[in-house]
Amino acid sequence: MLETDKFVYIFEFKVDKSAKEAPEQIEAKGYAAPFKADQRQIFKIGVNFDSEARSLSEWLVN
Repeated sequence: MLETDKFVYIFEFKVDKSAKEAPEQIEAKGYAAPFKADQRQIFKIGVNFDSEARSLSEWLVN
C-alpha cells in the first residue's frame, strides 16, 4: 500500500496467476475498507510475475 496526499494505491502481487485475481482479493480481504470514507482517490493494482520468464507479465489498474 502506498499513500500520498491525493491518492491511495493498493497493490496485490501474484506469481504465475492472472493479474485479474488481484483486485478480487483486494475486495475479498477488505484491504480498501479503511479508505472508504477517505477523500483520496483509490487505485487497486494487480500485478503478476511470470516465474519462468522472471519478469512482470501482466498488470491492471481498477
